[in-house]
Amino acid sequence: MASTPTEHPSTTSPFPTQQRPIPYSFVNGRRTPLSSILPPLIFGTATFNHQYNSDPFALDTTGLVTSALTHGIRAFDTSPYYGPSEQLLGEALATPFVRETFPRASYFILTKVGRISAEEFDYSPQWVRQSVACSLERLHTSYLDLVYCHDIEFVSPAEVVEAVMELRRMRDEEGTIRYIGISGYPIDVLGHVAELVLKETGEPLDAVQSYANFTLQNQTLAGPQGIQRLKNAGVDVVPNASPLGMGLLRRQGVPVGALGDFHPASRELRSAVREASNFCDRHGEKLEVIAIRFALETWISAGSIVGSKGDPASGVPWKQESNDDVGGAKLGVSVIGVSKPPELEKTMLVWRSILDGLEGGEETAVQAGRWYRAWEWSRNRRKAVQILAEGVQEILGDWFGYAWPSPSPGFVNQRKKHTKTMNDGEAPWLTPAASPEPKPLEGGEVVEERNLPLR
Repeated sequence: MASTPTEHPSTTSPFPTQQRPIPYSFVNGRRTPLSSILPPLIFGTATFNHQYNSDPFALDTTGLVTSALTHGIRAFDTSPYYGPSEQLLGEALATPFVRETFPRASYFILTKVGRISAEEFDYSPQWVRQSVACSLERLHTSYLDLVYCHDIEFVSPAEVVEAVMELRRMRDEEGTIRYIGISGYPIDVLGHVAELVLKETGEPLDAVQSYANFTLQNQTLAGPQGIQRLKNAGVDVVPNASPLGMGLLRRQGVPVGALGDFHPASRELRSAVREASNFCDRHGEKLEVIAIRFALETWISAGSIVGSKGDPASGVPWKQESNDDVGGAKLGVSVIGVSKPPELEKTMLVWRSILDGLEGGEETAVQAGRWYRAWEWSRNRRKAVQILAEGVQEILGDWFGYAWPSPSPGFVNQRKKHTKTMNDGEAPWLTPAASPEPKPLEGGEVVEERNLPLR
């Protein structure tokens, strides 16, 4: 269970003005549409996990979360499957500084149910309720803004429908959940289950989160079997997660944390990505810079039909910005994850530049006291990124648009629901003392986390 939150000094200056709440309401059985209030940039905390980092307890997670809030981020995505992520996020949000300055109603918490480990899934009503109760405790909150059924392709569609219905019962009877969705990788499975939920229950899903399906390497999510199919099934918002393809689209290759190399990309795909990285190097760019900017900037418009009018992160410390300030249109929603302060700072600079290139960006920059040519610079940067993105896609060849199988052939759910409970069925989290040291690779090189350069 989550430990008592520890106070971490976040600032020595007086508390700034208390931040305003997100305008959620529930009146006469009708709740505010998710697409009118969900922030279009969500901080993903899958990086607070042993898959991506050798020791997530050694990360400055409190500093990262606090800095994200001060830069305007108002939504955090997590999951019980992400090791200690919920615990670390909950402790960061429970510091006196955050509680005083950012009331609970001023930000979203998104988490998940159903996935327990790599080979264990439990979508039963009993486990759904137990999982939500534990998430509430770890996150030190009385309600969850959005709960996804996690990685639905690993269970049957009927199990997903059952879990969605149980989450809705909790929403309606207890008020501990506000919005409900599903998440996963295969586009066809997400579309089919969204349609099935609408058909079987008469109510569409609030959100469907897809990951690694709108990147430099794979843009299937924007196609007719992606967001258009989900839109037709009544889905309100489709967040695009993992714009770097779970770390595939990086010069140094896939991340290798304490759990080893978990990435499903084949050797041949990785080789093609290395060639694409060399191509970017020859033109004075880094692959991850082009990949992150392309995905964020392009999804803002490509994903707008299933986007949101929630207030965007301004990217500027202590500067609140509204959707009207950036043109007033729906923006495609993206989920980004970082592990270190420089990564967050650079991501915020990229995001600010992308916003400057939107409709009305010229006037917004002047009013905010930024450079009057910021809009022009953003538009020119977009053109340069687009040219290199097309070059990367040419190099990827047949690997462009490729999706790896999920689950792998022969997968069998190892969960025995009638004998497992949260206490005896869940592997214990590694404590700081038990966290493993970085493991040497063949040849003696030590695996270390590296900063993600962006601009």
